[in-house]
Parts: sequence; C-alpha cells; structure tokens
Amino acid sequence: MDVGAYEGFGMAIIGGRAHNLEHVHEVGRLGYPFAEISIYDPEEVSRSIDDFLRLKDEYGIFYLAHYPNEGNPFDAKVLEETFVPRMKKLVEVTHTLGITKGTLHFWVDKRWAEPSLLSAKTGLLSQLVDAAGDRGITLCIENLTEQYESFAAAFDSIPDLRMTLDIGHAELLSSENTSFNFIRHLFDKIEHVHVHDNHGGKTVKDDLHLPLGQGRVDYPKILSMLSVKGYRRTVTMELKPEEMPETKQKIEQYLS
Repeated sequence: MDVGAYEGFGMAIIGGRAHNLEHVHEVGRLGYPFAEISIYDPEEVSRSIDDFLRLKDEYGIFYLAHYPNEGNPFDAKVLEETFVPRMKKLVEVTHTLGITKGTLHFWVDKRWAEPSLLSAKTGLLSQLVDAAGDRGITLCIENLTEQYESFAAAFDSIPDLRMTLDIGHAELLSSENTSFNFIRHLFDKIEHVHVHDNHGGKTVKDDLHLPLGQGRVDYPKILSMLSVKGYRRTVTMELKPEEMPETKQKIEQYLS
C-alpha cells in the first residue's frame, strides 16, 4: 500500500523516523506502515536505492521523505545557488522511491527575517513546491521557531504548500505550545505531524526528542484537538526505535 491507501481508512497513520537503513529494518520489524527516511545527499541516497526498495518490499511499508536543513537561512542568494539545485536532485531520488510526501526545513519567521529576505525565500520555496509537485510529491514545511502568522503568509503565496506540524518544536521559544494556534488557524494545511517530547527551552540543545510523557508537552490536549478537528493523516514518531511502541500507544489513546 501507499500513503493514499492508508489515509483512505479514515484514521491517523503512525510510523517511525529512520535515519539510516538499519533504522528502516527496525521500523519495519516493529510493524509500522511507513518509515520517514533521511533524504539528505543525492549521491549517497542514489547508491542505496536498491537497498531501500528491497526493504520496502520486504516489510510492505511505504516511505516519507525528510529533506536536509537549508544551511544559512539568511542568505537567499546562496540558497538559490546551492540548496535549491540540491533539493531538485533530491526530489528526483525521492520519486524513484515512490515517495509522495516530504518534509522541508525552510525558515520563514517574519519576526526576525527582513521582508526582502522573506520575499526572496518565498520565491525559492515556490520553485521547490512546483518541482516536487511535478513528481507527484506534496512538500510540507516544518515549523521551527515560526508562529502561525509566518506560515499563513507562505501558504497565501504558495497554495500547494502544506505543513508538517512538529509538536515538539512548538514547545520551544514560546510560553504556550504553538501547535494550538497552528491547529486553530491552519488545520487544513497540516498534512503531516511529528511527535516527540521536551521540557521547553530556547536553544537547539533543548530539542531533546524524548518519548511522550517524559517532557512537559501537553500531548493529551494537542492530539485530542487534532482528533476533534478530524486529523486522519500521517504521524511520525521522531524517536529511537526502541522508544516507539510505548509512544504509539499514547498517540492512539489521544488521537482516536
């Protein structure tokens, strides 16, 4: 089955993050329907295509793509010259693996970025969405520090862009988890969800990727809110494979 077939069942589809082929093995052995795999380097992934396809068949899973960080988010010229061409190559590799949904980090926080930078980056993001769409791939921008207003502006400019709601990231740099406002105002754009826990904070070191219940994120309330809204798409546990089974039970409890 592919992601569309699972979504046709009318329930959320829970899978696991896989940073390498061994993680794909472990996610497959645990019986999850998909692995969200790291698609960072076009040449490296191309050398592993046969292995990825073999595991896909062996476990009867499908893949989602997790694309690389953009690098320096303040230099649109460098992004245009280096990151955009790299991403377009990665889209081709992604297509070879039968992937139809991918997550992208592309910082567009209007609280700190100048309007001219945001305008240039929006143009680049539009190029990437078009390139992905030409290969049947839905491109989802993942929240980092952004509030919902920054993403709303991007969605207004790029209608085919979708969102990966990272609930763990939404706990950082905010007095209230920003997931609530993303769900209130942009629910129709949320195509994918990442789950992991933390204790809040203001730095990259605070992005702990703990199992649910080991941090302070109010997952019962956030996932229940998604459930009430009718969320029935993909959810990735961004955890070590051995931490996934207990977290999956909690997700199913709250996102019923």
